[in-house]
Amino acid sequence: MSGTAKLNMVVAGGGIGGLSAALGLANKGCKVTVLEQAPALGEIGAGIQIGPNAFHAMDYLGVGPAGREKAVYIDKLVMMDGVSGDLIAEMPVDEPFRQRFGNPYAVIHRADLHGVLLDACRAHANITLVTSQRVVAYENTASGAVVRTESGETFAGDGVIGCDGVRSKVREQLTGGDQLRLSGHVAYRAVLPIELMPEDLRWNAATLWAGPKCHMVHYPLQGWKTFNLVATFQTDVSNVGTNEPGTRDEILGRFGDVVPRARKLLEKPSEWRRWVLGDREPIGNWTDGRVTLLGDAAHPTHQYFAQGACMALEDSVCLSDMIARFEGDLPTAFRAYQEERIPRAYRVVLSSRELGRVYHATGVERRVRNAWLGSKTPEDFYNSLQWLYGGTGLSAAKAA
Repeated sequence: MSGTAKLNMVVAGGGIGGLSAALGLANKGCKVTVLEQAPALGEIGAGIQIGPNAFHAMDYLGVGPAGREKAVYIDKLVMMDGVSGDLIAEMPVDEPFRQRFGNPYAVIHRADLHGVLLDACRAHANITLVTSQRVVAYENTASGAVVRTESGETFAGDGVIGCDGVRSKVREQLTGGDQLRLSGHVAYRAVLPIELMPEDLRWNAATLWAGPKCHMVHYPLQGWKTFNLVATFQTDVSNVGTNEPGTRDEILGRFGDVVPRARKLLEKPSEWRRWVLGDREPIGNWTDGRVTLLGDAAHPTHQYFAQGACMALEDSVCLSDMIARFEGDLPTAFRAYQEERIPRAYRVVLSSRELGRVYHATGVERRVRNAWLGSKTPEDFYNSLQWLYGGTGLSAAKAA
C-alpha cells in the first residue's frame, strides 16, 4: 500500500472499464486521472446481463450494494427454438444458483451500471475526471508514461491504463495496429416501454429465441418499466459501424423464418440502433513498459456470453490487486496482471464466437443443439459454468 499511495495513474477512457479501473486504483491509494473523449461522461446502449462474477468484482470495488439497487433479478435463462416456438432449455438462477456461486444473476441498463461507477468515482477524493480528451498516443519516459490527446494536450503519470474500447488508440500503438475481426453479425438494439411488450412475453427471464442465422433476446429492465430487446443476424458487412440508426424493414426481413409470437416483437420499437459486431484475435501481450490495456481494449468480445462488462470489472480487480501486491512496481504488476487475465479473458472471447454458431444453427446442427441443450439439468448447466461464475479470476475479490 505504501508504494501505491505515491502513484499517479492516467486512465484512457471513461466507460465501464475505465471507471472501474480508476475506482480499483484509487481504493489502493493511487491518484487517478480519467480522460474521456466525449464532452460528457455517460454510456450508450441498452441492457446488459451481470453474472455472479461481476457482482464479486463490484463488491471488491465497493459498489456492490449500489449496483444491486439498480438491477432486476430474473428467475431463469431461457432458450426457445425460433423456428418451432418450442422450449429448448432453461437454467434457473434462483436461490440454489445464488448459493452455488455466491452471488445473483441479474440484468441492468448499461447506463445505470455506468452511473453507479461514475457516482463512486465522483465521490472519491483520489479521482479526477476530464472530458473532451481523446487519447491518441502514449510514450514511456524515464520516470513514467505520458499520453497525448487529439487536442494536443499531454497528461503524465507513473503509468497509463488503456481503457479506450474496441477501437483503442493505445492498443493500436502497442500492437502496431492489429485488425478488427468482422463477425458478419449485426445487432439491433431497442428498449420497449412495458406497455408495448406483449403480455404473453413479459417473462421474468432473459429469453433467447434461436433462429436460422439469427437470434433475439428480451428481458425486463429498470424495475420492470421497460424491456430490453436485441435482435442479431448474420450478413456480409464491409464496415464496422456503432450506434447507427437501424431500419424496421431490414430487421423484419432477417427474421422471416421466426415464429410470429416472437417476430411480432420486432414491429414494436419506434427506433432501432444498429451495431456491426467485431472482435480481435487474442494477443499474448497487453503491456509496454508502464502502459497496459484493460477491458475491450485488451480483449473485445462478442455479446453472446454476456461477459464484456463483467470481464472489464474483473480486469480492474486484478489490476489494482497486482499493483498493491507489488507495491507500485508497475512493469512487474502489469506483467503479473496480464499473465492471470489473458487465459480467462480469451476463453470468454473464443467461447463467445462458438456460441454465435450455436445460437444461429440450421439444419442438422439445429437438431443437435436442441437435443444437447435440452438434455441438460440445472446442475449440468451450473457445472459447465463453474469456471466462469465461480470466480476463478477473482481470487483477490473473494478474499476481500
